[in-house]
Amino acid sequence: MDDDGLHARLKAYEGRPAAVAGTGRDPVNAPMIRHWCEAMGDGNPAYTGPDAIAPPTMLQAWIMGGLGGLGGHGGRAPAYEELLAVLDEAGCTAVVATDCEQEYVRPLRPGDEVAFDTVIESVSERKTTKLGTGHFVTTRTDVRVGPELVGTHRFRILKYAPARRRAAPPERRPRPVVNRDNAGFWEGVREHRLLLQRCASCAALRFPWLPGCQSCGCPEWDTVEASGEGTVFSYVVLHHPPFPAFEPPYAVVLVELAEGVRIVSDVVGMPYDKVRIGMPVRLEFRRYDDELTLPVFREVTA
Repeated sequence: MDDDGLHARLKAYEGRPAAVAGTGRDPVNAPMIRHWCEAMGDGNPAYTGPDAIAPPTMLQAWIMGGLGGLGGHGGRAPAYEELLAVLDEAGCTAVVATDCEQEYVRPLRPGDEVAFDTVIESVSERKTTKLGTGHFVTTRTDVRVGPELVGTHRFRILKYAPARRRAAPPERRPRPVVNRDNAGFWEGVREHRLLLQRCASCAALRFPWLPGCQSCGCPEWDTVEASGEGTVFSYVVLHHPPFPAFEPPYAVVLVELAEGVRIVSDVVGMPYDKVRIGMPVRLEFRRYDDELTLPVFREVTA
Protein backbone atom coordinates (compact mmCIF):
# COMPACT_ATOMS: atom_id res chain seq x y z
CA MET A 1 0.00 0.00 0.00
CA ASP A 2 1.38 3.44 -0.93
CA ASP A 3 1.65 6.32 1.53
CA ASP A 4 -1.54 8.02 0.30
CA GLY A 5 -3.56 4.83 0.61
CA LEU A 6 -2.21 4.10 4.08
CA HIS A 7 -2.82 7.65 5.26
CA ALA A 8 -6.41 7.55 4.01
CA ARG A 9 -6.97 4.29 5.84
CA LEU A 10 -5.51 5.72 9.03
CA LYS A 11 -7.51 8.95 8.78
CA ALA A 12 -10.70 6.89 8.73
CA TYR A 13 -10.08 6.11 12.41
CA GLU A 14 -10.24 9.76 13.45
CA GLY A 15 -13.28 10.46 15.58
CA ARG A 16 -13.83 6.81 16.47
CA PRO A 17 -14.03 5.88 20.16
CA ALA A 18 -11.16 4.17 21.92
CA ALA A 19 -12.99 3.77 25.26
CA VAL A 20 -16.66 4.33 26.09
CA ALA A 21 -18.20 4.89 29.52
CA GLY A 22 -15.03 4.05 31.39
CA THR A 23 -14.92 4.62 35.13
CA GLY A 24 -12.06 5.11 37.54
CA ARG A 25 -11.05 2.09 39.58
CA ASP A 26 -11.21 4.13 42.80
CA PRO A 27 -12.84 7.38 43.84
CA VAL A 28 -10.56 10.37 44.28
CA ASN A 29 -9.01 9.75 47.70
CA ALA A 30 -6.64 11.29 50.24
CA PRO A 31 -4.09 8.42 50.40
CA MET A 32 -3.39 8.58 46.66
CA ILE A 33 -3.13 12.37 46.85
CA ARG A 34 -0.65 12.06 49.73
CA HIS A 35 1.48 9.50 47.88
CA TRP A 36 1.49 11.69 44.76
CA CYS A 37 2.52 14.81 46.69
CA GLU A 38 5.26 12.94 48.55
CA ALA A 39 6.63 11.53 45.28
CA MET A 40 6.55 14.96 43.63
CA GLY A 41 7.81 16.85 46.66
CA ASP A 42 4.74 19.08 46.51
CA GLY A 43 3.83 20.53 49.90
CA ASN A 44 1.02 22.81 48.74
CA PRO A 45 -1.47 23.05 51.66
CA ALA A 46 -4.36 23.00 49.17
CA TYR A 47 -3.86 19.23 48.89
CA THR A 48 -4.35 18.49 52.60
CA GLY A 49 -7.03 19.02 55.23
CA PRO A 50 -10.82 18.82 55.17
CA ASP A 51 -11.16 21.06 52.08
CA ALA A 52 -8.37 19.36 50.14
CA ILE A 53 -8.38 19.15 46.36
CA ALA A 54 -6.40 16.77 44.19
CA PRO A 55 -3.37 18.14 42.31
CA PRO A 56 -4.64 18.95 38.81
CA THR A 57 -1.83 16.98 37.19
CA MET A 58 -3.25 13.82 38.80
CA LEU A 59 -6.06 13.90 36.23
CA GLN A 60 -4.76 10.86 34.38
CA ALA A 61 -4.01 8.96 37.60
CA TRP A 62 -7.72 8.56 38.38
CA ILE A 63 -8.49 6.87 35.06
CA MET A 64 -5.43 4.64 34.67
CA GLY A 65 -6.12 0.94 34.86
CA GLY A 66 -2.69 -0.11 36.12
CA LEU A 67 -1.94 -3.78 35.58
CA GLY A 68 -5.64 -4.41 35.07
CA GLY A 69 -5.78 -2.61 31.73
CA LEU A 70 -7.46 0.54 30.40
CA GLY A 71 -9.81 2.04 32.94
CA GLY A 72 -11.41 0.43 35.95
CA HIS A 73 -14.74 -0.42 34.33
CA GLY A 74 -16.54 0.37 31.13
CA GLY A 75 -16.30 -0.52 27.48
CA ARG A 76 -13.01 -0.69 25.64
CA ALA A 77 -13.77 0.09 22.01
CA PRO A 78 -11.84 -1.95 19.40
CA ALA A 79 -10.95 0.96 17.10
CA TYR A 80 -7.71 1.90 18.85
CA GLU A 81 -6.31 -1.63 18.79
CA GLU A 82 -7.38 -1.94 15.13
CA LEU A 83 -5.54 1.28 14.31
CA LEU A 84 -2.38 0.05 15.98
CA ALA A 85 -2.66 -3.24 14.10
CA VAL A 86 -2.85 -1.37 10.78
CA LEU A 87 0.33 0.50 11.71
CA ASP A 88 2.01 -2.77 12.70
CA GLU A 89 1.15 -4.22 9.28
CA ALA A 90 2.72 -1.15 7.66
CA GLY A 91 5.99 -1.86 9.47
CA CYS A 92 5.47 0.66 12.27
CA THR A 93 6.10 -1.89 14.97
CA ALA A 94 7.80 0.34 17.55
CA VAL A 95 6.07 2.84 19.78
CA VAL A 96 7.12 5.71 22.00
CA ALA A 97 5.01 8.14 24.04
CA THR A 98 5.83 11.68 22.95
CA ASP A 99 3.76 14.12 24.99
CA CYS A 100 0.45 14.85 26.71
CA GLU A 101 -1.70 17.93 27.18
CA GLN A 102 -4.23 18.49 29.94
CA GLU A 103 -7.02 21.01 30.41
CA TYR A 104 -8.59 21.49 33.84
CA VAL A 105 -12.18 22.67 34.20
CA ARG A 106 -12.64 22.28 37.94
CA PRO A 107 -10.67 20.66 40.78
CA LEU A 108 -11.27 17.08 41.82
CA ARG A 109 -11.96 16.41 45.51
CA PRO A 110 -11.83 13.29 47.67
CA GLY A 111 -14.98 11.28 47.10
CA ASP A 112 -15.44 12.28 43.45
CA GLU A 113 -16.05 9.30 41.20
CA VAL A 114 -14.71 9.88 37.72
CA ALA A 115 -15.92 8.58 34.38
CA PHE A 116 -14.35 9.05 30.97
CA ASP A 117 -14.66 8.56 27.24
CA THR A 118 -11.68 8.41 24.89
CA VAL A 119 -11.69 9.21 21.20
CA ILE A 120 -9.01 8.93 18.49
CA GLU A 121 -8.59 12.62 17.80
CA SER A 122 -5.99 12.62 15.01
CA VAL A 123 -3.52 10.52 13.03
CA SER A 124 -0.71 12.43 11.36
CA GLU A 125 0.72 12.09 7.91
CA ARG A 126 3.91 10.07 7.66
CA LYS A 127 6.67 11.77 9.66
CA THR A 128 10.40 11.08 9.71
CA THR A 129 12.18 11.38 13.05
CA LYS A 130 15.56 10.34 14.41
CA LEU A 131 13.90 7.22 15.77
CA GLY A 132 12.40 6.28 12.43
CA THR A 133 9.46 6.95 10.12
CA GLY A 134 5.87 6.64 11.30
CA HIS A 135 2.67 8.36 12.38
CA PHE A 136 1.69 10.36 15.45
CA VAL A 137 -1.57 9.17 17.01
CA THR A 138 -3.39 11.49 19.41
CA THR A 139 -6.23 10.41 21.70
CA ARG A 140 -8.46 12.76 23.71
CA THR A 141 -10.00 11.65 26.96
CA ASP A 142 -12.82 13.67 28.52
CA VAL A 143 -13.01 13.13 32.28
CA ARG A 144 -16.32 13.75 34.07
CA VAL A 145 -17.87 13.59 37.50
CA GLY A 146 -21.46 12.74 36.80
CA PRO A 147 -22.49 14.81 33.78
CA GLU A 148 -19.95 17.55 34.58
CA LEU A 149 -16.72 17.81 32.54
CA VAL A 150 -13.79 18.24 34.93
CA GLY A 151 -10.84 17.91 32.56
CA THR A 152 -9.46 16.77 29.23
CA HIS A 153 -6.38 14.66 28.67
CA ARG A 154 -4.68 14.41 25.28
CA PHE A 155 -2.06 11.72 24.85
CA ARG A 156 0.20 11.36 21.82
CA ILE A 157 2.33 8.44 20.70
CA LEU A 158 4.57 7.82 17.71
CA LYS A 159 4.14 4.43 16.01
CA TYR A 160 7.17 4.04 13.79
CA ALA A 161 9.43 1.76 11.81
CA PRO A 162 12.81 1.91 13.58
CA ALA A 163 15.50 3.59 11.52
CA ARG A 164 18.37 1.42 10.43
CA ARG A 165 21.39 2.46 12.37
CA ARG A 166 24.84 2.48 10.90
CA ALA A 167 27.33 0.33 12.67
CA ALA A 168 29.04 2.50 15.24
CA PRO A 169 32.81 2.82 14.90
CA PRO A 170 34.80 1.14 17.66
CA GLU A 171 34.89 3.28 20.76
CA ARG A 172 38.27 4.75 21.62
CA ARG A 173 39.77 4.64 25.06
CA PRO A 174 39.25 7.91 26.96
CA ARG A 175 42.06 10.39 26.41
CA PRO A 176 44.14 11.34 29.47
CA VAL A 177 43.98 14.94 30.63
CA VAL A 178 47.43 16.36 29.94
CA ASN A 179 48.41 19.62 31.65
CA ARG A 180 51.57 21.47 32.62
CA ASP A 181 51.90 19.45 35.83
CA ASN A 182 51.87 15.99 34.19
CA ALA A 183 53.01 16.61 30.60
CA GLY A 184 56.45 15.18 31.38
CA PHE A 185 54.94 11.90 32.53
CA TRP A 186 53.03 11.43 29.27
CA GLU A 187 56.10 12.36 27.23
CA GLY A 188 57.88 9.54 29.05
CA VAL A 189 55.05 7.11 28.28
CA ARG A 190 55.33 7.91 24.58
CA GLU A 191 59.00 6.92 24.89
CA HIS A 192 58.06 3.75 26.82
CA ARG A 193 59.50 5.10 30.07
CA LEU A 194 57.58 5.26 33.36
CA LEU A 195 58.91 8.40 35.03
CA LEU A 196 58.49 9.18 38.72
CA GLN A 197 59.05 12.56 40.29
CA ARG A 198 61.86 12.92 42.86
CA CYS A 199 61.94 15.86 45.25
CA ALA A 200 65.09 17.95 44.83
CA SER A 201 65.15 18.64 48.58
CA CYS A 202 64.23 15.43 50.44
CA ALA A 203 64.53 12.94 47.52
CA ALA A 204 61.03 11.53 48.18
CA LEU A 205 59.51 9.84 45.15
CA ARG A 206 55.95 10.67 44.22
CA PHE A 207 53.23 9.50 41.85
CA PRO A 208 50.96 10.74 40.38
CA TRP A 209 52.84 13.86 39.35
CA LEU A 210 52.24 16.94 41.50
CA PRO A 211 53.57 20.51 41.43
CA GLY A 212 55.16 20.18 44.89
CA CYS A 213 56.53 17.59 47.29
CA GLN A 214 53.98 15.98 49.61
CA SER A 215 56.63 15.46 52.29
CA CYS A 216 58.46 18.80 52.51
CA GLY A 217 56.59 21.10 50.11
CA CYS A 218 59.60 21.80 47.91
CA PRO A 219 58.55 22.80 44.37
CA GLU A 220 61.80 21.63 42.76
CA TRP A 221 62.13 18.10 41.39
CA ASP A 222 63.74 15.83 38.83
CA THR A 223 62.70 12.41 37.51
CA VAL A 224 63.63 8.78 38.05
CA GLU A 225 62.70 6.01 35.61
CA ALA A 226 60.84 3.18 37.35
CA SER A 227 62.25 -0.34 36.96
CA GLY A 228 58.82 -1.67 36.01
CA GLU A 229 58.75 -4.34 38.75
CA GLY A 230 55.84 -4.35 41.17
CA THR A 231 53.07 -6.26 42.93
CA VAL A 232 49.30 -5.97 42.98
CA PHE A 233 48.54 -4.02 46.16
CA SER A 234 44.75 -4.04 45.65
CA TYR A 235 42.15 -4.37 42.90
CA VAL A 236 38.45 -4.10 42.07
CA VAL A 237 36.40 -5.90 39.43
CA LEU A 238 34.11 -3.64 37.39
CA HIS A 239 30.82 -5.21 36.33
CA HIS A 240 28.58 -2.14 35.97
CA PRO A 241 28.10 0.42 34.59
CA PRO A 242 29.61 -0.28 31.18
CA PHE A 243 31.93 2.33 29.68
CA PRO A 244 32.74 2.78 26.01
CA ALA A 245 35.85 0.87 24.87
CA PHE A 246 35.76 -1.37 27.96
CA GLU A 247 34.14 -4.80 28.13
CA PRO A 248 33.01 -5.68 31.66
CA PRO A 249 33.80 -7.49 33.78
CA TYR A 250 37.43 -6.36 34.06
CA ALA A 251 39.92 -5.76 36.85
CA VAL A 252 41.34 -2.37 37.77
CA VAL A 253 44.51 -2.80 39.83
CA LEU A 254 46.56 -0.69 42.19
CA VAL A 255 50.17 -1.72 41.62
CA GLU A 256 52.88 -0.97 44.17
CA LEU A 257 56.10 -0.40 42.28
CA ALA A 258 59.47 -1.58 43.55
CA GLU A 259 60.31 2.09 44.18
CA GLY A 260 57.48 2.29 46.76
CA VAL A 261 54.89 4.42 44.91
CA ARG A 262 51.56 3.10 43.58
CA ILE A 263 49.86 3.40 40.19
CA VAL A 264 46.34 2.52 38.98
CA SER A 265 46.42 0.43 35.81
CA ASP A 266 45.36 -2.80 34.07
CA VAL A 267 46.72 -6.32 34.32
CA VAL A 268 46.71 -7.76 30.79
CA GLY A 269 46.98 -11.26 29.48
CA MET A 270 44.89 -12.96 32.17
CA PRO A 271 41.20 -13.32 33.17
CA TYR A 272 39.86 -10.74 35.59
CA ASP A 273 39.01 -13.42 38.17
CA LYS A 274 42.62 -14.63 38.35
CA VAL A 275 44.02 -11.34 39.63
CA ARG A 276 45.23 -11.63 43.22
CA ILE A 277 46.66 -9.27 45.84
CA GLY A 278 50.42 -9.77 46.12
CA MET A 279 50.75 -11.07 42.57
CA PRO A 280 54.09 -10.02 41.02
CA VAL A 281 53.75 -8.00 37.84
CA ARG A 282 56.00 -6.30 35.32
CA LEU A 283 55.42 -3.10 33.35
CA GLU A 284 54.80 -3.04 29.62
CA PHE A 285 53.42 -0.42 27.28
CA ARG A 286 50.34 -1.11 25.16
CA ARG A 287 49.35 0.95 22.13
CA TYR A 288 45.57 1.30 21.84
CA ASP A 289 45.40 3.53 18.77
CA ASP A 290 47.50 5.96 16.77
CA GLU A 291 47.39 8.52 19.58
CA LEU A 292 47.23 6.54 22.80
CA THR A 293 49.82 4.39 24.55
CA LEU A 294 49.29 3.40 28.19
CA PRO A 295 51.42 1.72 30.87
CA VAL A 296 49.91 -1.67 31.82
CA PHE A 297 51.15 -4.68 33.76
CA ARG A 298 51.49 -8.40 33.13
CA GLU A 299 51.82 -11.18 35.67
CA VAL A 300 55.37 -12.41 36.25
CA THR A 301 55.38 -16.18 35.89
CA ALA A 302 58.15 -18.55 36.88
